[in-house]
Amino acid sequence: MKKPVIYTKPALISKLKEISEMGFVPNARRCNHGGIGNTLEDLLGIKENNLPIPNAAEWELKAQRLNSTSLTTLFHIEPSPRAVRFVPQVLLPLYGWAHQEDGKKYPKGEMSFRQTIHGNSRSDRGFKVVIDRNERKILISFDSKSVDPKHKDWLKLVKKNAGLDELNPQPYWGFDDLEHKAGTKLLNTFYVQAEVEIRRKKEFYHYTKIMMLQQFSFEGFLEALEEGKILVDFDARTGHNHGTKFRMKQNCLPMLYDYKRIIL
Repeated sequence: MKKPVIYTKPALISKLKEISEMGFVPNARRCNHGGIGNTLEDLLGIKENNLPIPNAAEWELKAQRLNSTSLTTLFHIEPSPRAVRFVPQVLLPLYGWAHQEDGKKYPKGEMSFRQTIHGNSRSDRGFKVVIDRNERKILISFDSKSVDPKHKDWLKLVKKNAGLDELNPQPYWGFDDLEHKAGTKLLNTFYVQAEVEIRRKKEFYHYTKIMMLQQFSFEGFLEALEEGKILVDFDARTGHNHGTKFRMKQNCLPMLYDYKRIIL
């Protein structure tokens, strides 16, 4: 039976540098999905999502591609007030619109509420994330005057169903709840980024950037929301609520930590 690999932090840093010096290495998985992290784990000789550093269970390994436009899901958490299942009971029936597969893939009358919003500007349907530091809340705001004219028919429905004023009550997340949720998900991290090449339809990775990120910063999290680096993603339809997610643009993870050490 193969002995499990155990790394000290200096040994892990040394091994990561060694992997970087290998240049481009082939994707270790048959499909490309998730290959960048799986390949790095294989090169380190560790199991998926298991970074074996003694007495350091709070550490994890994250691998991402450089210059990607995709979003990384940080965690799922539904908004308060919890007495109301806000997305399926308020946002979807009162502020939703006909699903593009209404009457086709899904039954006639299938509604959709899909919005990916942040604190830097409003969406074309008037939604925005607002941070109230006095009340210690992250709120979802609606402004009917900001709705793009292309959605005028939808806005008429909103006026009929809910009126054109601000959401009342406004869905929100309390700072304490969100800080706890984020802090349990965003552990101290070895953050590795790779350049990607496609050769004969197969991905190759060169792990070129390595950082050590320590001590989650909730203020950094709030700033990332305000700057549009973290987004709140609603994805619900009549038949299913896929859950409310906090998602982050690639290359922005270091914003969420107080201490950053560049290894490469």
